[in-house]
Amino acid sequence: MARAPTFDMESGVPSNGGRELYYDSYFGLHAVKIGPGELYASRRNILIVTVLGSCVSACLRDPAARVGGMNHFMLPEHSGNNTLLSEPARYGAHAMEMLINNLLSMGARRDRLEAKVFGAGRVLTGMSDVGARNAQFALDYLERERIPVKARDVGGENARKVYLFVETGRVLVKEINKLRNDTVISRERAYASEIGNKRISGGDIELFAE
Repeated sequence: MARAPTFDMESGVPSNGGRELYYDSYFGLHAVKIGPGELYASRRNILIVTVLGSCVSACLRDPAARVGGMNHFMLPEHSGNNTLLSEPARYGAHAMEMLINNLLSMGARRDRLEAKVFGAGRVLTGMSDVGARNAQFALDYLERERIPVKARDVGGENARKVYLFVETGRVLVKEINKLRNDTVISRERAYASEIGNKRISGGDIELFAE
C-alpha cells in the first residue's frame, strides 16, 4: 500500500486550533474538512471540504498568488432587516473578513480575489428561509467589496457537499439526497442555537467600502 505524503501544517491556517486532516485517495490529495462556524485557508495543493444545508460557504482565491480558502457560516435569526450593519450581518461580515485576512496574510491581494458561493438550501423546517438570507448576504457582501463571483450554486431543497481544490480553484459540488439530510440538519440547528446567543462587537469587524 502506498504511503500517503505528509502534510505541512504551516501551509494552512485553521480558524481555531487543529483540524482533522486526512488523505483522500480518490483525488490523491490531503484534505481538511470544515464545519459550521469554521474556515480554512492554504497556499498548498490541498482539498477543503464541507457539507452545507442552510449554511453558506464562500470560496475565495487569488489566482496569481495561488492561495485560497473556504468559510462556512449562517446568519443568526433576526426579526428586522439584514442590512450590512445589522447584528446578523455583522456576524456574516466577521466570517468573511476572517477568511479574507487569512488569505492576505499568505500573500493574496484583495483586488485579485475571486469568489464562488455555495449552499443556502431550504432544509431547516420550522424556521424562516434562513438559506435565502445567507445566500443574499454573501452575494451582497461580495458585490459591496467588489470581489467578483465566478460561480454560484445556492438554494434548492437538498444539502450539498463542496470540494475546493486550492491550487487550481476548481470546485466540485455533490448534492446530498433527503435521506442523508438529517445529520446536516441536526448539526445546523445546534449551530443556529449557538450563534443566536453570541454578539459580535463592532471593533472586531472592518467593512471595506468606498
